[in-house]
Amino acid sequence: MDQKKILIADDNENIREALTYLLEDEGYKLSLAKDGAETLRKVKEFRPDILFLDIMMPEINGYDVCRTIKTDPSLKNTYVIMLTAKGQVAEQERGKEVGADEYIVKPFSPMEILTKIKDILIK
Repeated sequence: MDQKKILIADDNENIREALTYLLEDEGYKLSLAKDGAETLRKVKEFRPDILFLDIMMPEINGYDVCRTIKTDPSLKNTYVIMLTAKGQVAEQERGKEVGADEYIVKPFSPMEILTKIKDILIK
């Protein structure tokens, strides 16, 4: 089985480090991005199976990043999980409108993240 690839896009270094620690342990191949422009560049280069995407990031926000990915025929199959502190219903609806596949509100539990990934990759 080929190694599944996950891109973590968050401007918060602590979140990137926590997810890196958690997911490397599980054997996933990881790439990191700290702003929206870098995220778009890395999605095209790295071709992740799953993208964990923060909404509030420098350069380009997560909503615009998600919309760009989901409207690009070569990237639209990237599974996008919004991972954000913005937990209000309106934000979650906006995430779905731009094409997000899932929405996880911070703070999150490591078990929730691992379970979600396994559910996605089994499909």
